[in-house]
Amino acid sequence: MRAVIPLDDAGADLATVGGKGASLAALARAGLPVPGGFHITTEAYRAFVADFREETLAAAAAGDAERIEALFAGREVPGPIAAEIRAAHAALGDDVPVAVRSSATAEDLPGMSFAGQQDTFLNVTADGLLDAVKRCWASLWNARAIAYREQNGVPHDDVALAVVVQELVDADAAGVMFTADPVTGARNRTVINASWGLGEAVVGGHVTPDSIVVTGGAVVEERTGDKTVMTVRIPGGTREEPVPEDMRQAPVLTGSQALALAELGARLQALYGTPMDVEWVRRAGAFAVVQARPITGSAPQVEEWNDSLKGDYLWTSGNLGEAIPDVMTPVTWSFVRLFIDEAMSAATLPGFDLVGNIGGRLYMNLSIAVSVARAFGMRSRLGAIEQVFGRLPPGLDVPPLQMSRLRIITAVLPLAVRMQRKVRVNLRGMRDFLATSLERCEELRAAIRSTSSAPELADLWSRAVEPHFVTACRMLEAAGRQGGSTLVLTRDRLRTMVGETDAEAMLTGASGEGELASLGLITGLSRLATGEITRETFARLYGHRGPHEFEVSVPRPGEDPAWIDAQLAVLRDMRADADGLLARQRKAREEAWARFARRHPRQEAAMRARVERWAGVVRDREATRSEVIRAFWVLRAFVLRAGELTGHGDDLFHLHLDELLAVLRGDATPLERVPVRRATYEMYAALPPYPTLIVGRFDPVRWAADPGRRADVYDARGSALPAGDTVTGFPGAPGVVEGVARVIARPEDGDRLRPGEILVTTLTNVGWTPLFPRAAAVVTDVGAPLSHASIVARELGIPAVVGTGNATMRVRDGDRIRVDGARGTVELLDA
Repeated sequence: MRAVIPLDDAGADLATVGGKGASLAALARAGLPVPGGFHITTEAYRAFVADFREETLAAAAAGDAERIEALFAGREVPGPIAAEIRAAHAALGDDVPVAVRSSATAEDLPGMSFAGQQDTFLNVTADGLLDAVKRCWASLWNARAIAYREQNGVPHDDVALAVVVQELVDADAAGVMFTADPVTGARNRTVINASWGLGEAVVGGHVTPDSIVVTGGAVVEERTGDKTVMTVRIPGGTREEPVPEDMRQAPVLTGSQALALAELGARLQALYGTPMDVEWVRRAGAFAVVQARPITGSAPQVEEWNDSLKGDYLWTSGNLGEAIPDVMTPVTWSFVRLFIDEAMSAATLPGFDLVGNIGGRLYMNLSIAVSVARAFGMRSRLGAIEQVFGRLPPGLDVPPLQMSRLRIITAVLPLAVRMQRKVRVNLRGMRDFLATSLERCEELRAAIRSTSSAPELADLWSRAVEPHFVTACRMLEAAGRQGGSTLVLTRDRLRTMVGETDAEAMLTGASGEGELASLGLITGLSRLATGEITRETFARLYGHRGPHEFEVSVPRPGEDPAWIDAQLAVLRDMRADADGLLARQRKAREEAWARFARRHPRQEAAMRARVERWAGVVRDREATRSEVIRAFWVLRAFVLRAGELTGHGDDLFHLHLDELLAVLRGDATPLERVPVRRATYEMYAALPPYPTLIVGRFDPVRWAADPGRRADVYDARGSALPAGDTVTGFPGAPGVVEGVARVIARPEDGDRLRPGEILVTTLTNVGWTPLFPRAAAVVTDVGAPLSHASIVARELGIPAVVGTGNATMRVRDGDRIRVDGARGTVELLDA
């Protein structure tokens, strides 16, 4: 273990010395003026907290910062680590006073500075050094740091703290410099703040500093502040003292000194390639840098991806948002729009967008479906809408389309007639499509790989790739439209006749062979784990499905050996678990049908036929959806090959489809948009998932900055729906389970779910399926009876409550809860 390393060590990276330490190390290696010192690494921190890490995480989850402070204060720094720290300090000189600064692994990052969240201690000498280090470590868990991480979606168990120990410059002046205007973002303006003494009075906002603006090598603005206090050294620390009267209104920097600082700032900006926020000190006319970070408020120019600005509608991320949970790259958004146009043409209404891009995430305009249902007097249809897209909160008034009832009817009726004709035609070709899709996709990927020029690839798109993708989308539409309201009505009829539990059991086994396409990853990984199939076969049959299967910039499981290895490592007992669950559910299904036959002997044959029709619809919908995703793998191969042939690599993910095709045909103009698009994508991707329901105009950045934000609903009209204290949702799959809740944000963190724990998350899609056999129950914020979590949970006989809206807000990681899948309730239990 390397507990202490030199300040300029080549291995001083973010993971080892935190954001602040990595930045200072880079400055030192570049020869910039940085006070001497050393790093105490994150390894030292982890060794110190190893014995009480779980206790710390539990206290953080409970918001008990005082408990954590006591945990740290009550332990001594391990002897070997303490010896290394003392030796490194002694090497600086004879008890040199130092600054002890915290440096977290989640700070000074683009978009999130974490500035001021942890503590700094100045004028520390040998006697107080180890105590200052411990207090720095503990400050990773102070109340403001915990709150800031939660606000920015940074998991507590992902962070660690290094400490930077530097010689304390006994500064006569100090301040902050921004190499771009922090208000306007103008990169031709360097803004310098300066005051007397050490820099804490400026950084802490205790003084009105001088302000100087440098542009083009000249001071263009200068304002002298009323500097009433300054921070000075005293034995054992620092304190604030009044500034002498004759210095309060005197300028801290001369013009030549301001220009010298601006030149130093330009060197820093050139080193990092982005505008910088710099803390500087001056001693005897010489400047030194004590900290530098990217300016989080001066991000590169960005676009606005926000279809909520088009009107007052109700948007939902239910159903479609579960399948496409990520912030989409521009080319993925192009493909998704094409998918929606072809696979959901029946739900469109001329003049209105069926789906929208809100901060890079996919939302559906539910005002369209609700307005059409009301126009046709189909109030009962609203219940069917909720079965698919999730329940609307009581009291939520859905904004209607600004369109008369007559206009809606006259617009919809011709579409409905054309849709029926289209579905009949496509259903006739669906079996052949399903039988040949796998082979056709392999042929297309091979054809893409063999293209030797960009124009040839563009021609292949028009000639073969796009037609197959469009066909796949139309087959999914036809599969979903067959049977009319069979999916909803059959389920409701069975629940009335035999109750929730038996109804759900009788509807499982929809494939006739014990599994659906949604269960493919479980089946495939199980067969791979036992050697029944090879990795190549797994990739060929199942490798197109995954947690991010619509986003074409993300590798598929079939092309990512590390993903397969990770799944196998955490699911060693998966085969027994999954097979046992399926066998148990088969038995439950047989027993439920036997009870039905005894209670309704004359209706058994008709109901079996009806359920078989139900199963056929589910089976076809799942199978065609799987083949659409296989086609998305072809689209990914197309974009990757375009990047290779043009030499522009993953830049092409940040173009729309028409722009990408233009580049393939020789027009480089669209590439000028890539930096802005990339910056926009990164900005939105850094935000937490937005509310499931959005009414009206929504600003993702402003919402994310609100500590009181809600993840269930946002209403721009200002009507504050009460935030429920209870956790209730749709009955997803019946059964009652008590256990420990494991709140997981991403399927990549699935190894945290231990067998028998209850999975609580925002939403699930097919990429979460390998986790289900280990879960005692599943609870989601987003979902409906026909959503992924419900379908898979029912097939495996796992209790599920979906579409709660607030489970991840109300349930803490490690809570004991009771899940009643038949009633759709989640109860928090006393520890």
